[in-house]
Amino acid sequence: MKKASLSLLLLTYAIGVQAQIKIPTNKLGNTLINNAANTVTGAGASLSESEIAKGLKEALDVGAKNAVGSVAKTDGFFKNPKVKIPFPPEIKKVETAVRKVGLNKQADDFVVSLNRAAEDAAKSATPIFAAAIKNMTLADAKAVLKGNETAATDLMKSKTSNELAAKFKPIVQQSMQKVQVTKYWKPIASKYNQLPLTQKVNPDLEKYVTDKAIEGLFKMIAAEEIKIRKDPAARVSDLLKSVFGS
Repeated sequence: MKKASLSLLLLTYAIGVQAQIKIPTNKLGNTLINNAANTVTGAGASLSESEIAKGLKEALDVGAKNAVGSVAKTDGFFKNPKVKIPFPPEIKKVETAVRKVGLNKQADDFVVSLNRAAEDAAKSATPIFAAAIKNMTLADAKAVLKGNETAATDLMKSKTSNELAAKFKPIVQQSMQKVQVTKYWKPIASKYNQLPLTQKVNPDLEKYVTDKAIEGLFKMIAAEEIKIRKDPAARVSDLLKSVFGS
């Protein structure tokens, strides 16, 4: 308790000194405040910038692997309400209509098939994330360290989304064929198109599953990042403990 109070006093003093004697925003002023802040938090206080960058890369690597591992398996998407893929919004009316005429099982099977395709495609994300993490620069690391609780995930999203979409689309296409998405969709679409006063529907299911699979992956990576930042038990190496605190 005394140590925490002394640390807080040091931080307050450093900021107060800068304000009173008007130390310019330069290395000296920043060092006073940063050193005091590090004393308060205890996280990363004795680490160099390169060590902190290495720790952030490790955090991203751990988070990405955990995220992929959690969804790239049977029911990884389907039984996780955070990422489960529902009927495409633009054809929600189709689901409502066909369920009313007794096609509940067909509608359920179709939703399962969408999620199975995403689960299968997610397996290919690991090498893409690994390459992005490897190429992370010191400037990237600094931005992540100063950013919000999902700053690392946001960085990954900006660097990998296009590549993931390009990589996922043919895999999703193959996965959809493997789990027979079309087989489950055809009777639904056929029945719906026979109903009076309806317009034929032809959604781009490949794009929908691709987009939702990527969206789900980043949701899970964000959850892993928040866990590493906030939960000491999630810091599975000495380096992570040094960067984020133990």
